[in-house]
Formats: sequence, C-alpha cells, structure tokens
Amino acid sequence: MMSTLRSHRLAWLLIMALAGCANPVLREAEELTRTNQLPQAHAVLEKALSQTPTDAALRAAEMRTREQLNARLLMQIEGLRASGRWDEAREAVQRLRELDPRHPRLVWFEAEIARGQSQESKLAEARRHLRENRLTRAEALAHEIVAETPSHPGARLLLAQIAQARPLEALTGELGAAFQKPVTLEFREAPLRQVFEALARSSNVNFVFDKDVRADAKVTVFLRNVSMDEAMRVILSTQQLDRKLLNDSSVLIFPNTQGKQREHQELITRTLYLTNADVKQVQAMVRTIAKVRDIHIDERLNLMVVRDTPEVMRLVEKLIASVDLPEPEVMLEVEVLELATDRVDALGLQWPSEVQYGLPGVTGQVALGQRDNFRASVANPALVATVRGTSGNVNLLANPKLRVRNREKAKVHIGEKLPVFTTTSAVNVGVSASVTYLDVGLKLDVEPTIQLDNEVIIKVGLEVSNLIRQVSGPAGSVAYQIGTRLTSTSLRLNDGETQILAGLINDEDRRTANGVPGLSTLPVLGRLFGVQTDTRNKTEVVMLITPRIVRNLALPDSGLTRLPGGTDAMPGAYSSRMRNEARAGVGLSGGAQARPGSVSTAPSATPVAPAAAEAEVALKLDVTPQVAAGGVVSVTLKHDSAFSVKGEIEFDPSKLQPAQASAGTAATGRLPFELTPRGERVLVLRVLPAAAGQVVNIGVGALSAAGLNGETPPVRLDGTGMVAVEAAR
Repeated sequence: MMSTLRSHRLAWLLIMALAGCANPVLREAEELTRTNQLPQAHAVLEKALSQTPTDAALRAAEMRTREQLNARLLMQIEGLRASGRWDEAREAVQRLRELDPRHPRLVWFEAEIARGQSQESKLAEARRHLRENRLTRAEALAHEIVAETPSHPGARLLLAQIAQARPLEALTGELGAAFQKPVTLEFREAPLRQVFEALARSSNVNFVFDKDVRADAKVTVFLRNVSMDEAMRVILSTQQLDRKLLNDSSVLIFPNTQGKQREHQELITRTLYLTNADVKQVQAMVRTIAKVRDIHIDERLNLMVVRDTPEVMRLVEKLIASVDLPEPEVMLEVEVLELATDRVDALGLQWPSEVQYGLPGVTGQVALGQRDNFRASVANPALVATVRGTSGNVNLLANPKLRVRNREKAKVHIGEKLPVFTTTSAVNVGVSASVTYLDVGLKLDVEPTIQLDNEVIIKVGLEVSNLIRQVSGPAGSVAYQIGTRLTSTSLRLNDGETQILAGLINDEDRRTANGVPGLSTLPVLGRLFGVQTDTRNKTEVVMLITPRIVRNLALPDSGLTRLPGGTDAMPGAYSSRMRNEARAGVGLSGGAQARPGSVSTAPSATPVAPAAAEAEVALKLDVTPQVAAGGVVSVTLKHDSAFSVKGEIEFDPSKLQPAQASAGTAATGRLPFELTPRGERVLVLRVLPAAAGQVVNIGVGALSAAGLNGETPPVRLDGTGMVAVEAAR
C-alpha cells in the first residue's frame, strides 16, 4: 500500500516537473511574484500570452497576476489620496489605466483626485478667513467641502472651530467694511427718509426704498457706540421693515410683510446627501424646526432637496450635521460551555440466573434408569464479581464573535435541524406526508444598546436543547423528545467587562440492582447477592459575554447643538442682539414737535444722558473712522478740565503699531500719554497688513487725573476707538 502511494506521488511530481519544463515562462513569473516583482511578472506573462494566445495556463496566470497588481495599485491610490499626495496618486491611476483600461474605478478615482485638490485649496482659504475673523465665509467654504465629502476630517474640524469662535447669538452676516463703521444717532421724531439720508452721507452706503415704504414715518432713536449694521437693524425692526443686500454698499429697504418677503427674498436650493441618518426622520425634523418652504426626499439615494432662504438653509445644514452621525457598534465576544460529568459505579456478585439438573452434554429424552448419572450444573463461571467504575468530563465550547449595530438584534444557531414527518389522510386522496424541521442545539439572541458613558445594555436570550429519544407515532410518523434549558435576561456592562451566566443544571441520579430477587436489594448485604449500579449524570451550561465597543456615538461640537433659531416668523434669521458696549434708546413716535437729529461716524462727545458730576473729568476720544490698508490712524485725546490726565492707549500689536515708538511699546500694545490742563494730543498709529478688511478697536486704559492741590477726580471716557480698515486690493 505504501509503495503504491509513493509511486502515485512520484508520478504526480514528475508530471508537474514536465509541465514546468514545458513552459518555463510560468516558472519565471512565479519566481518574480515570489520576490515581490509583480509588474515584471505580469509583463513576462503578457508577452508570452501574446505569442501563444491559446495557452490556458498562461491566460489563467496572467489574469491572476493582473488581479493582484490591480489590488496593490488600488491600495496605493487610496493611501496617496488620504495623505494628499495628488501628483503621485494621479501617476498611480495612470498605471492602473495602462494595466486595465476598463477598470470600473478609474473614472471615480480621477474625479476624487480633482475634487480632493479643490477641497484642499478651499480648506486653506477657509482657514485664512477664520484667522481673519470672517466666520461666515469660512463656514460657507467648509459646508461646501462637507456637502461633497461628509466625512472630511479637516472640514469638520474647521466647522467645530468656527462654532467655538462664534457666540450663540450671532450678530450679523458677512457684511462689507462700510456696514461696520461706528456711528452715533440722535433723532427725535425725525422722518424715516431723513434718518437714512444721514446714514448714507456718513457711511457711503446707498439705500433703495420699495414703493410701499412710508418715507414720512417718524423715528425717535438714540444710539451710541454701534456699528452701521446694528443701527440699521434697530431702525428696521422698530418700523416693521426688512432689508436686502444688493452689493457691498447698496441696500434695498422694503416692508416686512409676507407678500414683500416673497417678492424680494431670494431663495436657494440645496441637495443634501445623508450618510447615516434616515431621510424620512430628517425630513420630519426639518419641517418642524426650520419650517422650510419646499422639501423633497429620495429614499433610494438617501438625499434631500431643500428650497428656502439662505438663513433657513444655514439652519437646516446645522440641524442635519447634528443628527447625521454614524451609529455606534459593539463587538460581543460570547463563550458558551456545556460542562457534562458522567459517572457509573457497578459493584457486587453476579449469581447464575439458571440452574440445570440432568445429563451433561445430552439433549432430548433420557431414560429414567440413568438417573444415577444426573448432575446439577450452572453456567460457567458460576459466580462473577463485578467491580467497575467509569467517569467522564465533556466540554462543548461555542465561541462566536458578533459585531452588532446599536439597537439591532443578532442571532446565533449552532446545532442541527431534526425532520419531523406528519401524515394526513383524506377521502379519495389517500395518505400524504409532510415534513417539518425542529431546531436542536444552541440558540443565542442578543440586542445591545450602547450608552454615551461607554456602558452597554444587552438583552440576552439563550436556549440549549438536546435530543433525548425518538418517539414513534401512529401510521409510522416519527417525533422526538427534546430537553430544553432556556434563560432570558438584561445586563448592563462596562466596555470590556465580562459577565458569567451559569446555573442551567441538569442533574440525573439513577440506581439499579441486578441479582437474586429480594436479596439483591438489601442495603449492604445486597451487593453479595447481586450487582448494584449507580449512575450520576450532571450537565451545566455556562455563558460568558464580553462587550467591546468598536465605535461609540461621536457627539458633535456644542456649537452644532446650540443654534440660534431666529424668530417664529423668520426661522434661522440673525439675532437682533447688539454688542454689550453698545447703547441704544428708541422712542415711540408721537405728536411732539420734531427736533433736528444728528449722525456721526465718530462717537459723539455729548450723550443723551444726565450730566456727570462737576468733579468728573471727561476725556474725549476721537479716531479716524476709516482708513485704507497700510494707512495711519489719528487718535485725538482732549479734555476741558483744570486737571492733568494720564493714561495708556491700548491696541492690538498684531494689527496696529505706533508710528514712532520703542520696540517694547510695539510688542506690548500700550502707548502712554499725558495731557496738561485743558490739553489736547494727537497720537498716530500705523495699520499693519493683518488688519486689512477688519474693524479694529483702540481703547484707553489706566486713566487717572490729578489737580494742583492733590485732587484725584474720576475720569470718564467719551467715545470709542473703532476703526474700519479697508480690504487690501
């Protein structure tokens, strides 16, 4: 037999060797593949196949090598895309095209590489806008990237940074520098048109009025230390008006009515692709919270098309970003053991069960005269002593590992299906049989719920069944007697904690006696007249379950969960809240005599408030309201008291720099000054490139006043130092 096997093996090796000698190209390609030279191996096979295209072995080897090379190139392209090495990724795609011109992922890779480069430039631009405090523009660019690639890590990180930089009550949109100029308004019962004309002259902003705007409506307003945009929003909100930006320096004013909103408000349409959330649930949320006008969903692509105002669209995008999160997943490591112990003890003397009296070795009839030869006999051996004991331990182990989504059910069945036949009889039909299957073995049902604190609630159902015996029914039908142990519970475990479920015990204890009737059942002496057998069977089912969280819910930044919702009439609109340092007073129109108003781009030195105490020194601050990028700002300080005043000019050293100062002053951002009684001083600050397109603030601190007799009255500062810097051209 061994020689036959050896001869077959040698014959097979000889055939393989002859095949390799017949086609050395295969051997060469195999050597190149073994040394990790797949391109060279494919080139050798491709060249050989072009010469002998009918060789099936060459064709199979070439296809196998091409698939391996394709898989390697795909992995390489994915890695280059993830690291942002676009030129190398494009070269790898070109190699894939040369290898397989009809590969289905070629077009997708080309589009993704072009998109990745575009997104990288957009992300760099958005980060620059964030550094320059242009939050709305940076957010818009980040949303464009997320709309194309929802899982883009750089864009999502940027959105989180923007949410942290922006307060909950967003003040305004991204308006031009002309709308950020500081103004002071003092009007009492002035016509609306007059107020806007004064604003237009002071800020170079053009105002266009709808034909239904009442230009003779009376306005009473007192505003100090507010920007042009804040002043305009206060006036519009008190007069039931709204605005529409035509360009960076032109505004359309129209009545805030439903009809005018439909006529003048521009709508935008966005197609939003959802990655994880259910589009139907998101649709219900968006309708309830954002009150969108037009919405359409496509369940096949899990997308949503929304048409509404830019403010509502911004709210919709943030709402979707807060719920479109991947579901948690957990890996459940389960071990199910069935511990079985079998023990059999047999001890005693086995007596013969039959006693014979007659002639040995003779069958049939025997003459009575031969009775002297009759002998009594028993089976040989006459007496048997039985001393036997057996024991066994059986461990049946099932060790499945289940990866389950949050709140989803997972099932495991390890065992077999037993057929059960059922027969039915009917008139004129006869007897028909049907078969059903009965599950026997181990059944495990689990349903995890992952908590935010990395704990897992698991609903567990365990059933262990085994076949006891087969039961015959009428008409030849067959049934089975099944033993079942069942448990169901709910656990709460930490990540990585192991819980043991045990106690499903089946204990069987039997005792039998085989021997002389009556005597074999005696408690102690019975073992001398028979064999007593003790059987002990015990089985226990033990289950160990360990949850390991693969991915928990990644909560979004708090800036995406706390959103300004606008008003009930205008969801998503910007808040009307002004800066904390702004002062405003708006009076009701009445029949009082109109009083001329005033407006200035520099803060007024005469506030509408009760006069301060005579001992208080009023220091007037006046700055150049608007300068070009790279220009200079004149800071004028003066007072009319008989005291000397000291203090420091405070500014951002990264945006402003004194025209003539030491290096220490430029670094600290503080420039000291001293004014003589009724004195005036002008300080000059140079605007740095980093301040282009922003509104910078110049403050005054460490103020103190001193008189000739040692008096130290308090100092009150009138005016603010807000400077609008034009964007660089």
